[in-house]
Amino acid sequence: MTKLSVNINKIATLRNARGANNPDLVKVALDAERFGAQGITVHPRPDERHIRYSDVMALKNRITTEFNIEGYPDRRYLEIIREARPAQATLVPDPPEALTSNTGWDTISHQDMLRDIIAELHDYGVRTSIFINPEARYFEAAKATGTDRVELYTEPYASGYSKDRETAVAPYVEVAKLARELGLGLNAGHDLDLHNLKFLKENIPYLDEVSIGHALVCDALYYGLENTIQMYRRQLDV
Repeated sequence: MTKLSVNINKIATLRNARGANNPDLVKVALDAERFGAQGITVHPRPDERHIRYSDVMALKNRITTEFNIEGYPDRRYLEIIREARPAQATLVPDPPEALTSNTGWDTISHQDMLRDIIAELHDYGVRTSIFINPEARYFEAAKATGTDRVELYTEPYASGYSKDRETAVAPYVEVAKLARELGLGLNAGHDLDLHNLKFLKENIPYLDEVSIGHALVCDALYYGLENTIQMYRRQLDV
């Protein structure tokens, strides 16, 4: 079964636009779980333009599914993980000024750094995942870091899906098989939506988890949050 983790960054962005607590981030997270989300994802950036440190602390004892905290692994992020002890820490290589994650780790040149960070995260009892491009050369190096999982960066798949979905998914199928051979768990995320998710799942049936935020929140404007989460769950039930 592939779990659906709902990224609630955009909910925090909406709240922050007016400076109060509407929508209530914790309530949305708990409702998302009640509606069928099997995990909650947040990405607390240093400028707190959406998720804040206080949000992470408010959520850490309320989430009853899997809490996944994404971020660039600087000292600030590692302290957040130490305090929150989520189910999973997903390491992304984006600098603080980045609008959104737009590439995976070069696990070859950053292998030593990642190994040390992952060892620290394991000391906290936290499962680790590395955001990674669908290029085979990065996977054995990822294995050498000691990470538990890798998360496939799926923007190239999503952008190529409408043109030629078979071509778009092919490199993901290849590296997914390699990850499995190496004993790495497999997550996926970025620009997955109701149009392209099912095909990815059909071709990589052993995905452990997908993390979806922007598209899911946009769909919820039309379909409602509960219905939207169930619609995404159905795309994964293949």
